[in-house]
Amino acid sequence: MEDLEQDQIIIVEVKPYICTECNKVFQKEKNLKQHKKIHNLEKLQKCPECDKVFRREKNLKQHKKIHNLEKMHKCSECDKVFTTNGNLKRHQKIHTGERPYQCTDCDRAFIANGELKQHQKVHTGERPFICTECDRAFIRKTRLLQHQKLHTGEKPYECTDCNKAFITRQRLILHQKVHTGEKPYACSKCDMAFITNGHLKQHQSVHLEEKPHKCTECNQVFRRKQNLKLHQQIHTSEKQYECTECSKVFGRKKNLKQHQKKVHSGEKHYECTECNMAFITLQRLTLHQKVHTGRNHITVLNVEWHS
Repeated sequence: MEDLEQDQIIIVEVKPYICTECNKVFQKEKNLKQHKKIHNLEKLQKCPECDKVFRREKNLKQHKKIHNLEKMHKCSECDKVFTTNGNLKRHQKIHTGERPYQCTDCDRAFIANGELKQHQKVHTGERPFICTECDRAFIRKTRLLQHQKLHTGEKPYECTDCNKAFITRQRLILHQKVHTGEKPYACSKCDMAFITNGHLKQHQSVHLEEKPHKCTECNQVFRRKQNLKLHQQIHTSEKQYECTECSKVFGRKKNLKQHQKKVHSGEKHYECTECNMAFITLQRLTLHQKVHTGRNHITVLNVEWHS
């Protein structure tokens, strides 16, 4: 009996946890795990330039680019650097003004063939990227992804001055000019200046008094194409999709869906970059912006707001 007890004690004292790297044995599993960290450190990828270590080789390769900046292809005009000579040559066309790829349907020309092909979809009407929420279609996948943030409510770009958030970085940059007071686009006819080139062009029509968009039904003319489209709905007789909230009718089902989402949901997606006011429809935003563009003298009568 005493011999059996002695044997049992010996079995208990055996160290069962063995390191597969160096065959060292441990009594507790936690001690083995702690020991294995030594071998893990030996396997880390070390940068020969700064001794920084990485768990994965691809992370080390990415890091090495920092040290290789002086070996990269540098633009002599703006000091921007590129990983390949091809990317540098493409970039340099920005400075030279060279645009060898010209559209056969209009006068626009592009730096790269890929940009030309993307543009040609404007003429063909091809919009392969469709939103599953509202059936809107887009030429580029990036535009679709930006649009989908309207449905998800995602606004990852936040202003550090007022904590307002935006769907895209470009909208954030435009908004920040409200805080800085920057208005780089000045009118050559008067003293007014604007945050965006689009607002400047809209304002300049006040001086030119141009109305290039003509209705084929009644010959009424408009400064903006979207105002013509709004007007043409007066002449449209076929309106078969009726809103259950306000009995308004539409010629297309998607227009009805857009109307219900914008008008009855209370969501205000269209934001003024000048004063941060937001509106349910783009048309109402456009009308509001006349306050900033100096077009307050324009009277809008009998306008039906359609989505």
